[in-house]
Amino acid sequence: MKLGIVSKLIKWALALFFSSTILVVVAYRFIPVYVTPLMVIRCFQQVADGESMKMRHSWKPLDDISRSLPVAVMASEDQRFLLHHGFDFGAIQKAVHQNKRSSKRKYGASTISQQTAKNVFLWPGRSWVRKGFEVYFTALIETLWSKHRIMEVYLNSIEMGDGIYGAEAVAKYHFGKTAEELTRAECALIAATLPNPRKFDSSNPSAYMRARRGKIEYEMKFMPLFPKEGEDYDPSTASGGVYKRNRHK
Repeated sequence: MKLGIVSKLIKWALALFFSSTILVVVAYRFIPVYVTPLMVIRCFQQVADGESMKMRHSWKPLDDISRSLPVAVMASEDQRFLLHHGFDFGAIQKAVHQNKRSSKRKYGASTISQQTAKNVFLWPGRSWVRKGFEVYFTALIETLWSKHRIMEVYLNSIEMGDGIYGAEAVAKYHFGKTAEELTRAECALIAATLPNPRKFDSSNPSAYMRARRGKIEYEMKFMPLFPKEGEDYDPSTASGGVYKRNRHK
């Protein structure tokens, strides 16, 4: 009898989890993401450290962000973003091989889709439980969102400095302009900070950061412009960076 009750409770809990998470992901397909778990956690950390609370964040549609910024983050973080379905298995295999050879530096293979899922729905950490949730939410957003929407949410929610989240905030507080006015070099510099945006400062770059910016700018030469909403990336013309109109939308 008790086993039957427990079984029913588990089924109801799973049904509630899947239905609620799917509803949230569907809602975020259309509405801006104004706050994320990481933003809240950082605010609590600031208070715990005796600092004033700061959370600089302004939502901007992707069309109001410099077209060089999606290119820069793809060149830096995920060059196959437009081709994979959330997971770059080639990069994962490469990271596993490199981590076996090196015990000091650990290499990751998180795609922009995975980073978006983590930033918007989860807490920071490296546990297997959190990784499992990351895989789940990555699959959801890849299924229910367009690549355009994933990039839009990513560029609006990712941490880009101490208390700074998203393209508009980093453009304002580090460069004194709007996200739409960012230059190609500034976009490359912002992308260069993303491995550790609280350590690497795009407003005052070190020699190391300037070198990283140069490498990213070079890689950007081989990347196409990011497609607008309603356009699909055409893999057969990848080298030319050509997009084709999605006639099914």
